Amino acid sequence: MRAPAYPGRVTETGLDRADWTRRRDAHAERVDRLVGGHLERRRRGEAHPVADFLFTYYAYRPAQLRRWHPGAGVALAEADPAEWGRDYHAVATAAGPVVTVDIAGFLARRGATVALVRELLARTEGRPGHFGCFGLHEWAMVYRQAPDEVRHERWPLRMSPQGIAEFVDSQRIRCSHFDAYRFFTPAARPLNLLAPTRPTQAEFEQPGCLHANMDLYKHAYRLVPLVSAEVVVDCFELARDIRDLDMRASPYDLRELGYPPVRIETPHGRTEYVAMQRGFADRAAVLRRRLLAELERFDEGEDPAYRI
Repeated sequence: MRAPAYPGRVTETGLDRADWTRRRDAHAERVDRLVGGHLERRRRGEAHPVADFLFTYYAYRPAQLRRWHPGAGVALAEADPAEWGRDYHAVATAAGPVVTVDIAGFLARRGATVALVRELLARTEGRPGHFGCFGLHEWAMVYRQAPDEVRHERWPLRMSPQGIAEFVDSQRIRCSHFDAYRFFTPAARPLNLLAPTRPTQAEFEQPGCLHANMDLYKHAYRLVPLVSAEVVVDCFELARDIRDLDMRASPYDLRELGYPPVRIETPHGRTEYVAMQRGFADRAAVLRRRLLAELERFDEGEDPAYRI
């Protein structure tokens, strides 16, 4: 896939040192509040099946999440490019040198990734959402497994293995997300109405899917520093909240950890699940549009104009 042309109509917004250090420090404080529990558990050698997921499944570490990036189109006064990394450079302006994202350099290295992410986001945005899956992917991940094979074996299940199997057999599973489907047990895979693969991922992603919306976090951090660190953390918070529902609707009994179940095996639970799923889809739509808007700025081959 052809990479986007450099660099688009990007007008630089200038931040003086007081402004950007204030934003940087506020970002660090926000992330510290979000990751503090995980870091403390890690120091104690403890694991949490819900709250630690974003740090074990995704490749972005807490220290990376904490590092502030202004995003492409923001020029920093009184900054040293050596402190910001290879994707930044110094630019001379009438008011003096500034540091900004090296858009051309980033796209030369990562342009194919940018194009792939943009295509996936755009195709997902263009489809209607499907809200009838009821989180059955988590049930399919333990379907007909022995107790010692279950991923979160330390935590009890809400049904017996036989009960889970009978419930799954009674349902129509329609999982559209490859990275959920690939964790189905071998016995569960043939029960899925769809067969997503990595090469066909863009053909299946749809905006009602919890995992597609959780993955906005992954797409955002893959675009750093073109997108700001604040957008990445907004996506992180959405993914964290989605993970809570994902596990509350699962067959695991996590009430001891403060997660009351969403009983999708009942009509009331399915109604509750869909209402929450729609709320997450609405939040995700705003973030998906923000990410696409950032990428759309790089369509036209025009140098940025600096104002500081």
